[in-house]
Amino acid sequence: MSGQGSRAVLIDFEGIDGSGKGTQARRLCERLAAERVSCALISFPRYGETLFGKAVGEFLNGRFGALDQVHPFLVSLLFAGDRFESKGLLEQALLNNQVVVLDRYVPSNIAHQASKCPAGERGELVERILKIEHELYGMPRADLVLLLDLPVERAQELIALKAKRDYTDRAADIQEADARYLAGVREVYHGMARNEPGWRRIDCATSERLLSIDEVHAAIWNAVAPRLPTLARSVPS
Repeated sequence: MSGQGSRAVLIDFEGIDGSGKGTQARRLCERLAAERVSCALISFPRYGETLFGKAVGEFLNGRFGALDQVHPFLVSLLFAGDRFESKGLLEQALLNNQVVVLDRYVPSNIAHQASKCPAGERGELVERILKIEHELYGMPRADLVLLLDLPVERAQELIALKAKRDYTDRAADIQEADARYLAGVREVYHGMARNEPGWRRIDCATSERLLSIDEVHAAIWNAVAPRLPTLARSVPS
């Protein structure tokens, strides 16, 4: 942990648009602060803070064309570039805190871009994204990835309730508005959650209802606390 010769624990929130990543990332930071654990929250893309982040916002607002008009590899470079511009910010946060919480990270780039490719072409794109982000750009890997899983129809209901965002003048950006696209992203996320180490899937709905923010947070806390020795006592036995 920070202050003991090692970097902070890096926790990444993933999930399709509308799954509550931002809300739950903030809630986790509030809980950690209440437990006297120093933490920082970084949300990607950083639309107003980086050159690439601004370009991501323009893409999501439809400036460069529809989803199927821009090759996913080229789109992946925008998201990766936004993180590379933010590398110093992330490294400083890892030095100064015990926990760093991310609202979207490298797996988001993989899920969103690979979902646009035919199954036979996904592997090559995933390898390229991982090489760029983790090898060429040297972005650290997350210690724990929390996948907030929500059916697409539920997610789009929540998207419709979102307040206006700075990067788009639309009620839903070009990704959020496409249910078929979101279903593909969710499928890729499920594959990563099954096959990648360090992932935990958090169900945000049952077959009957959407779970409350408190219920989802409780499941998240049960996944996070055992990763932090000073917090293990907080998990119900």
